[in-house]
Amino acid sequence: MTEIKTLADLKKKQEEVKSRIDLRNKAENPEARVQVKVAMATCGIAAGAKKVMEYFVEELEKRNIDAIVTQTGCMGYCFAEPTVEVILPGKEAMVFGYVDNVRADEIIERYIKHGELVDGIIPQNYDTIEQEEQ
Repeated sequence: MTEIKTLADLKKKQEEVKSRIDLRNKAENPEARVQVKVAMATCGIAAGAKKVMEYFVEELEKRNIDAIVTQTGCMGYCFAEPTVEVILPGKEAMVFGYVDNVRADEIIERYIKHGELVDGIIPQNYDTIEQEEQ
């Protein structure tokens, strides 16, 4: 553990602890928040997913939108990378393909803030395996 010698050290430690507590609180009830999951498998990273994830993190915070941004593995939509799954509280997940910073801005402004659908949604092929077999 680092030694606290100055007021600046104390403030830094306070921010670190606050950040960990905030992260834990968000993790306890993620359904109450906007969830943004960026596919960060090799194909996604090669297509620019890292920049897209950074954009979502920065812009959602700037716009005071209570959201959790995480990375996920391959979603199976390699043809449409970078792909992003967005879950609004109480809504079904929507997966967007070919997401760059311009499309990410549109997703934030139109879909996340106002619930309007935007181009680039990847259609859902099935609800469950059991339903497909019937």
